[in-house]
Amino acid sequence: MSTDLQWLLLRNYNSFVVRKSPEGKAFSTEPGNLRNIHSHKFSGLANAKTIDIKDSGSGIQITTRKSKASPHAVRPARTTMTIRNRSGPRRAFGIVAGLAKRGYRPDLRTAALARTSALISAQREKKPTYPKKIRGKKAAARS
Repeated sequence: MSTDLQWLLLRNYNSFVVRKSPEGKAFSTEPGNLRNIHSHKFSGLANAKTIDIKDSGSGIQITTRKSKASPHAVRPARTTMTIRNRSGPRRAFGIVAGLAKRGYRPDLRTAALARTSALISAQREKKPTYPKKIRGKKAAARS
């Protein structure tokens, strides 16, 4: 079945669609949707090739779907790469950008890099906040 026909069938009848208001934008929570926007381009269900980037306990997990695999195959139909937290953001960006450079959904390159960047910044530990030093007249009045 073609991806266009799959999208026409899934577009209105999909359990992953989230509509906040009737006239507003529709969002999607499906796996493989990098921007969480309900559209054919970003759909993880209707496209033969999908990229799914999510947070795991050991780092960032990138899952791609093999386009030539049988639709009934569960495990062998996907390829998973895990980028450790210690690897750093430059290595993560290189791996994600490398997928697009090799021709695997080059139209999703910016979306994949944005998702990776957001996950890396969320994993980073926050710097401690130190109390402000009192300066000027307030410092002189205290001493």
